[in-house]
Amino acid sequence: MPWQDNSGNKGPSRGPWGQPPRGQNGGGGRGNNGEPPDLEDILQASRQRLKRAFPRGGPGGGGIGGLPLDRGMLGLIGAAILGLWIFTGIYQIDPEEQGVKTTFGKYSGISGAGLHWRAPLIQGVTKVPVDKQQTATINGEGSGSGARENLMLTSDRNIVDVNFTVNWKISRAAPAPGELPNAAKYIFNIEEPQNMVRAVSEAAMRETVGAKELEPIITSGQAEVVEQTRQRIQKLLDYYDSGIEVLRVNMEKPEVPGAVRDAFADVIKARNEKAQMINEAQRAANQIIPVAEGQAQKVIEEARAYAARVEADSIGQAERFNKIYTEYSRAPEVTRQRMYLETVEGVLGGMNKIIIDEQAGRGVVPYLPLNELKSNKN
Repeated sequence: MPWQDNSGNKGPSRGPWGQPPRGQNGGGGRGNNGEPPDLEDILQASRQRLKRAFPRGGPGGGGIGGLPLDRGMLGLIGAAILGLWIFTGIYQIDPEEQGVKTTFGKYSGISGAGLHWRAPLIQGVTKVPVDKQQTATINGEGSGSGARENLMLTSDRNIVDVNFTVNWKISRAAPAPGELPNAAKYIFNIEEPQNMVRAVSEAAMRETVGAKELEPIITSGQAEVVEQTRQRIQKLLDYYDSGIEVLRVNMEKPEVPGAVRDAFADVIKARNEKAQMINEAQRAANQIIPVAEGQAQKVIEEARAYAARVEADSIGQAERFNKIYTEYSRAPEVTRQRMYLETVEGVLGGMNKIIIDEQAGRGVVPYLPLNELKSNKN
């Protein structure tokens, strides 16, 4: 709705700021012909307003609000401005923070916990929560009924769902000579640290999982996967000079995706049956092989004993022959007779016979208790 002058004045109409509209007399214009106002008239009106707002402090003297502008007044104003400038430069750093100080936008130092001062408009301070533990969550996008899957490929070309979190903070470790402190690296070297940590963590986990087979990932090798991933994340963050320290990696239990879970269960069952059959075969082999080895060792020992016995008997026979030959050389007839008798004794000693001399059978036949002789032989 356009503005209307409802003041009831009989004179020229007035604008919304208390001035007549352009083109009317008495409003800074030159007449009713619609020409723009004169610049000198505007400047003169401005001077009059300033005089009314700041009247002179006395006859012949200048001032503000009735106070004379002498040297003392100017010094007081300057001291107040300087005090305000100094006061606005005071800032506080909490114990869990560090302040990154910059001078004209360039790094100039680190502020620890406590009160500090900076030069306003010249120096700036950014507070960095170095002791605040932050968490990056890495999982898949929501799908279906809200389930999340973060699918990764293993070295044996299987797929596994791995969801995990990474706890990190800004490191307080002392920098190497010539390097920026970690809090300054965090400010100057990276943007959107949460997204960067998430991306680096996912890349590190995919590299770790891609170098391992599926079975140790979902069974007994999870601790190794977590530690290798933590080391890879820290190495990448150090490479980017981020000043971030990885505290721990927490991995949920890896699982096979639902679409292939049944098939994977069949594979696991087949592997278990294979392992069971191998164990049974190994157990049977452990029972048979020792028995066979024992029997073989027994045969070997019997053969060695037989060889030793035959060898010893041969040596004994040879020595006996040598001794008989020596005696034969001394008394051949006696030795020959003895050898004959011993031979006959050896041949006929076990036989059930009675031999009677031919000379003894002439004349009266002697009484021979044959039955008793037989029993004695037996």
